[in-house]
Amino acid sequence: MLLSRWRRWRRGRPFWGGLFAVLAGAEICILPLAPLKVMLQQGIAGIPSVLMGVVMIVLGLTAWFSPAQRSLAGVLTTLVATAALVMSNLGGFLIGTLLGILGGGLMFAWQPHAAARPSAAPHAPAPHSPAPQPPAPPHSA
Repeated sequence: MLLSRWRRWRRGRPFWGGLFAVLAGAEICILPLAPLKVMLQQGIAGIPSVLMGVVMIVLGLTAWFSPAQRSLAGVLTTLVATAALVMSNLGGFLIGTLLGILGGGLMFAWQPHAAARPSAAPHAPAPHSPAPQPPAPPHSA
């Protein structure tokens, strides 16, 4: 029962897009906190990295808990991930940027399942009609 509830919850929202956005945000956010040898640049660049990572995490969670906002969250996630490429240590050494672009695209492309419409009568096949005959050429007398 718990597994079926989890599947129903997961299928009712852009789960994978949100997950990739959260992972991208965590990658970009945690990298400035790494030891100095791992960092490409230190100093003021750490602040935008942390902020962009937090924004991406929030956008991923927004896609999970408010699926109606998935389009806006997907576009903003893609934009922040692209900006992180320049402003945040190559966007988490490209991993964060790629995960963010993938997650944003998945969030934007996700569509909820449409409810099946009950039909009153099954569709009957169309009656077979013979192919139209070409007009006969005029007779010469």
